[in-house]
Amino acid sequence: MPRQNGFENKKVVIVGGSSGIGLAVAEEAVSQGAEVVIVSSNAARVQGAVKSVGGKAQGRAVDVSDEKAIESFFTNVGAFDHLVFTAGDSLQLEVLAETDLKQARHAFELRYWSALATVKYGGSQIRKGGSIVLTTGVAGRRPQSGWVIAASVCGTIEALTRALAVELAPIRVNAVSPGVVRTNLWQNMNSSERQQLFESVGKRLPMGRVGEAHDIAQAYLFLMKEGFGTGQTVVVDGGTTLV
Repeated sequence: MPRQNGFENKKVVIVGGSSGIGLAVAEEAVSQGAEVVIVSSNAARVQGAVKSVGGKAQGRAVDVSDEKAIESFFTNVGAFDHLVFTAGDSLQLEVLAETDLKQARHAFELRYWSALATVKYGGSQIRKGGSIVLTTGVAGRRPQSGWVIAASVCGTIEALTRALAVELAPIRVNAVSPGVVRTNLWQNMNSSERQQLFESVGKRLPMGRVGEAHDIAQAYLFLMKEGFGTGQTVVVDGGTTLV
């Protein structure tokens, strides 16, 4: 017998599931019996992710920056149990005096407005007992110089999570807040810069290393399965907020 709140006979929609943390969530959920729908803007990457995940995985190429495309997708996807939003792009880390405000606004397009549209159109399709898990980051809790925009986006998502938990109840709405994770989020840096970042950050952390995508994926699975918590942000950062 599958345990209550497990993934047997559950359908999970992961927006941003073609790479990084989202892909790791898809892999873990499928391994526990879930049917997963991987959604991303890049059709080739969606196809590759579905092949990589295997099992009961399917994919849809959707322009997640286009509200109408998001609405159309959820109109046709049918009922499901859990909605995960992990879509994100590389944030430019600059001091405020050197920040291009037009570029800064763009940071909110995918990480906030697309998340909001996803919940707006996807929330009504979630079955009883289901949940939504959003993605934020430790920049909102422990910002450094040059992190004004990153911290603003992360803080906004935490506030959104709490507000949605009240408005959409009894659907549970939570968020995961990772620290630095070894994913393609850092692809705007060359390989040597990335490695230097991972090593320097990892040495300062109590865990002695930066996160891996599957480390963080466990928090999403917990929030989907646990059945009672809502409006919460689970920090999985290797101790970043402590040091």
